[in-house]
Amino acid sequence: MIDEEGNQVGIVSSDDARRRAASAGLDLVEVSPQARPPVCRILDYGKFKYNQAKKEKGSQGHKSGLKELRVRPAIDDHDLSYRLENGRRFLLAGHKVQVVCIFRGRQMAHPEHGTEVMRKVAVALEDISKVETQPKMHGRRMTMLLAHK
Repeated sequence: MIDEEGNQVGIVSSDDARRRAASAGLDLVEVSPQARPPVCRILDYGKFKYNQAKKEKGSQGHKSGLKELRVRPAIDDHDLSYRLENGRRFLLAGHKVQVVCIFRGRQMAHPEHGTEVMRKVAVALEDISKVETQPKMHGRRMTMLLAHK
């Protein structure tokens, strides 16, 4: 057993360990059940779970370096060039870029306009990227994935 201060107490009966945990106002947690005898520790279980979740979340990192560029089927050339600059910056930093074209209302009747915008993006960034996933419609969104060469 390990007490609340992290000191190893030694082999203690389970009743005695529960009593010590109750007197400290903490929980008795089995931290290594495969060991013989099993190792238990007196600690605040809620705090322990919180720290475990925080540690796991920290080790995951970001969502695999995926950045998003949002465009529209009727996007102006200047707006598109601004987004392409950001896309170029993301790709050079080593991120993948998901280009998303969002359709509204009557634009849904002409998906070819969105495909044309996607083609312009792919052509403008072809010197530093390759199309990993071709443009596909998902409801009102058309998506394409670019990766750094």
